[in-house]
Amino acid sequence: MAESKKIATRESFGLALCELAKEHSDIVVLDADLAAATKTEIFKKAYPDRFFDCGIAEGNMIGVAAGLAAAGKVPFAASFAMFATGRAYEQIRNSVGYPHLNVKIAGSHAGISVGEDGATHQCCEDIALMRTIPGMVILNPADHYEMTAAVKAAYEYNGPVYIRLGRLAIDSFNDPENYTFELGKGITLHEGNDVTVIATGLVVYEALKAVKALEEKGINARLINMHTIKPIDKDIIIKAAKETGRIITVEEHNIIGGLGEAVCSVTSENCPVPVTRIGIEDIYGHSGPALGLIEEFGLDSKSLAQRIENIVKK
Repeated sequence: MAESKKIATRESFGLALCELAKEHSDIVVLDADLAAATKTEIFKKAYPDRFFDCGIAEGNMIGVAAGLAAAGKVPFAASFAMFATGRAYEQIRNSVGYPHLNVKIAGSHAGISVGEDGATHQCCEDIALMRTIPGMVILNPADHYEMTAAVKAAYEYNGPVYIRLGRLAIDSFNDPENYTFELGKGITLHEGNDVTVIATGLVVYEALKAVKALEEKGINARLINMHTIKPIDKDIIIKAAKETGRIITVEEHNIIGGLGEAVCSVTSENCPVPVTRIGIEDIYGHSGPALGLIEEFGLDSKSLAQRIENIVKK
């Protein structure tokens, strides 16, 4: 097992960009006056001539990124998820999505784990917004090693990609020596046939701790890490539905428009089974410590274990 790291995926993103840029001179990075927060400052220090601060003008940043992509560059445009997807939605739709340009959009500080920044910055709608853009790939890595692999996969994919980044430092659980990232393919982290849990992003590790705790109680839950929300891995979902008969989704995002609804679309059309969506239940967050908010919204391992146990017994 390789060294376990506790690091925010936003920092992993910045580090991964720097490593990729050593071999790929076509990579350029844009930011909207938030380089210190999104960690694109790591790239800026290493490659100042390939970094562009577009100021607090996210729509313009996406327009510039589209122009750079049309000129043969591979731009990574970063800002807080709330602004990268919300404020710049029209430009993403019309200037990136419609011409299917090779622009990579990074939305940092996503979900309630933004903490003290409060509801205005806790974006729990970004995945829903990006899912509506035709041809948009959506990646939501769960730890340092997965983010590193996801950034590389985003670069190698020719077309628009949205990558979700977290603010909170989290434990890495993947072993990079044995880990393989494949765009559009979920990963089974824990075997079981009593129920299937499908999680994405920061809460994957919480779900992993939860299913391991349930194993001691005789409940064998299958856990799937769905790092790619779009295109979603239909095969792994259908297989799980057939073999376990019930699915629970876990996400640090509104249950409307996110992972849960994507999974429901697959099961309803191919293998109808009960699906329970665990996430932010159509409400706004509020200011508070990140870990405290995760517990309050029932996304910590203890809360998840109890919820899963209740569903299985019911």
